[in-house]
Amino acid sequence: MALALVAGGTVLVLGLRAELTNDVRDAARARAREVAQVIEAGRGVPKVTVADPDEEFLQVVDRRGTVVAASSNVAGLPALARLRPGGSTEVDTPIDEDPFLVVAVGARDGDRRLTVLDGRTPAGVAEATSTVTRMLFIGLPVLLFLAAAATWVAVGRTVRRVAQAEAAQRRFVSDASHELRSPVATVRQHAEVALAYPGRADAGRLAGTVLDEAVRMQRLVDDLLILARADEDVIRPRRRPVDLDDLVLEEARRLQERQDGPRVDSGGVSAGRVLGDEDALCRVVRNLAENAARHARSRVALTLGTTGGVVRLDVDDDGPGVPEGERARIFERFVRLDEARARGQGGAGLGLAIVAELVAAHGGTVRVGTAPGLGGARFTVTLAGVP
Repeated sequence: MALALVAGGTVLVLGLRAELTNDVRDAARARAREVAQVIEAGRGVPKVTVADPDEEFLQVVDRRGTVVAASSNVAGLPALARLRPGGSTEVDTPIDEDPFLVVAVGARDGDRRLTVLDGRTPAGVAEATSTVTRMLFIGLPVLLFLAAAATWVAVGRTVRRVAQAEAAQRRFVSDASHELRSPVATVRQHAEVALAYPGRADAGRLAGTVLDEAVRMQRLVDDLLILARADEDVIRPRRRPVDLDDLVLEEARRLQERQDGPRVDSGGVSAGRVLGDEDALCRVVRNLAENAARHARSRVALTLGTTGGVVRLDVDDDGPGVPEGERARIFERFVRLDEARARGQGGAGLGLAIVAELVAAHGGTVRVGTAPGLGGARFTVTLAGVP
């Protein structure tokens, strides 16, 4: 970056010098042409004058280099430059220590061929470029320092994010391996017992255990696949009208059929239609409802309504609730606030993470708070509604 800034500053100074020098050259050529036009008009060689004797001079010379006319500040001096019409050069003059930029313009006075020389000091060019150079000497280090500081901060943040992502990935793989190891170990243990004591083995019990653990592993693998797709940003839900109230009522009926489950109140469910993927939204409702039923003491309440074009789903329970300091972490993967809970009862800690990913894919939000009527947790999902 320092090299780029130095190169850019150099190009700027050189470009400015060239542009200002061209302006001085153009001004000198324009003044010389004015004198040449007077000569070619047949009025003879006029008395030439300059506006500022310290910054400009004029000479009219013939083919032999003899000065025919000159401004007062160079009167009596020989031709200060030998130039053909159209040419330009820099010459030293007694007017100033700095060289003057001289241009030549041709003119005809009858049979005589004359050359009008106009010289101007480029002191303004030197002053301007010197000022810009000093500003760059001061500004470039400051700019470089600011750029370096910004780069340091940006790279530091990126490195920290990469480190956090790598740590999260390692933790994710470790937790997933641990969750899969548990049902595999259960199946293996029962199989080894059955092989060791074939006469005492209960085939029906063994088959039931294997089936339960296989279903558990299948659910875990499905959850992991959803989260993997979310990490790759490939979750693209189909946008079709879905009656969310039908999904909520169906889930309420499913929970009510459980003999040992909590009482489910779905009286607050009203019409609510959204654009989305029915299977994904069904999974959102089911994960929230099962989470509420798992933590409820005796009651779960499902509420759905539409206000101002926004569909809102509330899932309440009368359980212990979620501590305020844990409410952001609850949507992370493999997070169980009650680590002492049995894994078969408490789940793998992926349900709420999946809810957060699927709701975000639908352009909605999910948050957790306190259920005002039941005192437990309230999970609120908001989605854009459709007529």
